[in-house]
Amino acid sequence: MATKLNPRHVHVDTAELKEAHPGFYRDVQDTKLWPLWEEMNQFANRTEPGPGMAPALWRYSDVRPLVMRSGDLISAEEAERRVLALMNPGLKPNMAVTPTIYAGYQLVMPGEVAPSHRHSPAAFRFILEGGGAYTAVNGERTYMYPGDFVVTPSRTWHDHGNETDEPMIWLDGLDWPLTNKLGLTYFEAWPGFQHPETKPPGDSSVRYGMGVVPLGHEHRAAYTPVVNYTYERTREALAAMSRSSDPDPCHGVKTRYTNPLTGDDAIPTLSAFIQLLPAGFHGAPCRQTDACVYSVVEGSGRTEIGDIVLEWEPKDTFAVPIWARHRHIAADEDAVLFSFSDRGLQEKLGLWREQRPHP
Repeated sequence: MATKLNPRHVHVDTAELKEAHPGFYRDVQDTKLWPLWEEMNQFANRTEPGPGMAPALWRYSDVRPLVMRSGDLISAEEAERRVLALMNPGLKPNMAVTPTIYAGYQLVMPGEVAPSHRHSPAAFRFILEGGGAYTAVNGERTYMYPGDFVVTPSRTWHDHGNETDEPMIWLDGLDWPLTNKLGLTYFEAWPGFQHPETKPPGDSSVRYGMGVVPLGHEHRAAYTPVVNYTYERTREALAAMSRSSDPDPCHGVKTRYTNPLTGDDAIPTLSAFIQLLPAGFHGAPCRQTDACVYSVVEGSGRTEIGDIVLEWEPKDTFAVPIWARHRHIAADEDAVLFSFSDRGLQEKLGLWREQRPHP
């Protein structure tokens, strides 16, 4: 009945068992039980993380016309959030870009306001196009520009408005698939249309993002108190680090967005990074257990994922699957890549792994 494949793996002919003992299987199922050996074949013979998703590239030149067309179909108020979600080919029919993360392109047209709400999934905005529209988080507005990383943690009230004369487009990231798996996804609309302003714009950056905090500050949440990590300051940090240290052979000059009060991720379930690949950079192949989504901020180049090559340029988005060997290659100018994954969550659970070339 059982055939040894190797000293640790056992193959069971489950079809033969079911045919020979139908009464047992029926009684087990009626008792709300199920034999582990029915699933153990797949589990025990899987020696590496993954699979579950596919490499994918979303070219902004293809995406933008569709995003703009959505503005003719439905208003931000009617849609609650006018977004085109990224569907990873390997995860259909689930609306997800990685097994634990949802992402989408959001559009707010001039004069529009997306109404205030909150939800259990944590979220961020990475700004792609436009400048001067705002997101308000618990009543604090931040005015957004390309490359800004804007945080809307779990269960915080947030709305978006565009008082400029040009459309605003950004990339949303949420841990929605994760909260779905946990049975913890829920939503609440603000009783009015917009949450009232409670703080002046930029207040959180002044209070918590300057290396000092108010005496007796009371922010105790796991997420960052800073609403907006501006690209202006982030880019300056990348440039300074590139002048003072050699690039990592796999990642170039890579940084991580953190909670300034704790040093942990800005959002516990959504790690976010930004990295500089110097002109002509040829990264060494590596792989990690966190599936990663990238948005190109500056420059052009390509990412090789096994035998698949993804050519990218500014505002393109691409996904690297779990445990996929890959490397980034920059063209003849510096490139900057924003990225996000569930790495921090895996680290806290003791599950994260990386495989790099030996020095």
